[in-house]
Amino acid sequence: MTAGATRAALVACLMLIGSNAVAATDPRNPTCPDQLNWSTYRQMRFTLDQSNGQRVLRAEGMIDEDMPARLSEALQANDPIDEIWLRSPGGAARAGNEAGKIIRQTGIPTRIPAGWACFSACNFMFMGGAVRYVDPAGHFVVHMFTHLGDKDAVRSELAKGHDNALGLIGEVEQDSALLASEDNDFLIRMGVSRKLLTEVMYQQKAVAEGAEDQSTRRCLTAAETVKYNVANAQ
Repeated sequence: MTAGATRAALVACLMLIGSNAVAATDPRNPTCPDQLNWSTYRQMRFTLDQSNGQRVLRAEGMIDEDMPARLSEALQANDPIDEIWLRSPGGAARAGNEAGKIIRQTGIPTRIPAGWACFSACNFMFMGGAVRYVDPAGHFVVHMFTHLGDKDAVRSELAKGHDNALGLIGEVEQDSALLASEDNDFLIRMGVSRKLLTEVMYQQKAVAEGAEDQSTRRCLTAAETVKYNVANAQ
């Protein structure tokens, strides 16, 4: 084999490997890649990045109850800010909503950069941007919220008897209804289609159960981010 032919074969091989890597999907959540880059920080960190010629506030990590206060501090300390970039596995739902409202008051655009993922409560923080960018290969990942994440605690309550089970169910139903109403109001205020909730978010399973469909999250396509006005700028 000639040197040229060898080089061509190597390039073809590398392209095949690369295409397979890009095509790799999560077997349980086939709309999403196998690996989602949403940060491993256990508490969201805010850092100013000026490397690209803009003043970018990077918001990375888990959303906890105290995050909105830290966000306000970071916005004030680093003013002016051109964009907020988001990478998060989510966390406290209402804290995400509150952070989104804070961002909307500032008028700062939000962005999910290529290769980054914004999941769960991060969705609402991102939608606070008056101008919103989801870059190609950026992932806006939704799911159905659940109050039953701690299964052991649920089983413990159910084991206590009928009255405890009914009380737990009643509390879950009430808080779920309140949160759904808050989410709906939030989307209206942020100019995002409410169909994002009914057609996508609330169609997902809250908990992976059953032998067949165990998907608990959905990665929106680029067309869907535009359809539901999640991304309103290119």
